[in-house]
Amino acid sequence: MATALITGASAGIGLEFAKQLAADGHDLVLVARDSAKLSSVAADLRERYPIQVEILRADLADPDDLARVVERLQVIEPVVISEPDGFGFLPGEIHYPVSILVNNAGFGTGQRLVGGDIKKEKAVIDVLITAVLVLSKAAAEQMVQRGKGAIINVGSIAALTAGGTYAAAKAWVRTFTEGLAAELKGTGVTATVIAPGLTRSEFHQRAGIKADAFPDWAWLDAEQVVREGLAAAKRGAVHSTPSVRYKAAAAALRMTPRGIVGAIGKPPGL
Repeated sequence: MATALITGASAGIGLEFAKQLAADGHDLVLVARDSAKLSSVAADLRERYPIQVEILRADLADPDDLARVVERLQVIEPVVISEPDGFGFLPGEIHYPVSILVNNAGFGTGQRLVGGDIKKEKAVIDVLITAVLVLSKAAAEQMVQRGKGAIINVGSIAALTAGGTYAAAKAWVRTFTEGLAAELKGTGVTATVIAPGLTRSEFHQRAGIKADAFPDWAWLDAEQVVREGLAAAKRGAVHSTPSVRYKAAAAALRMTPRGIVGAIGKPPGL
């Protein structure tokens, strides 16, 4: 069974990816910044499913941490563990090549650019653009050598808005994935970008956005977002926009003149 590496795997959409892929029998490599949360998630998944779960604590804005994730993605042949590795693996167990990469890690700045902290703006670019670029390249190269694999990049409906650095980064993710999918055609490797709208998770809490500022109908559940995204990836589809209402919103935004989109500015919560 394939091994999936998921970034931002300790909560929200990333955690839901871990649950659904585990239920489907996939071994997992879970990447996030919080070691305690990763350990808890890994223990729960190991108990519930007959799978291997590796944890890799990493801040993707840190070049050294990013390099360690790249190193894991570059594994192209099974590696037998010779001694306890600190990630819950025992001697004799095996690290397999990653066949599914889910680039999910991300966050919003929770601020305006003018008067805001430039470090936050740059961190968004580091995690949502640089890390996606670097990890996708590492995964694609080993997957192409093996003739199979899937790269899933979590974008956002915000990519079609004028929502500042976050929206601009998600627009890059969308275009990058489209180009990657075209480059990978015929290799046995696919690339899919998922563009959810408002999704119940810790994302909005961390950004200081109150969920009750939006009607209930505007919210998606992470379960639906991931289920539809995985189904799209299995079909080899390049795009997945979960739910009819956000498909309609995306169509409307694409048809709206950019001058009007820009005048509207940043939609709250995106």
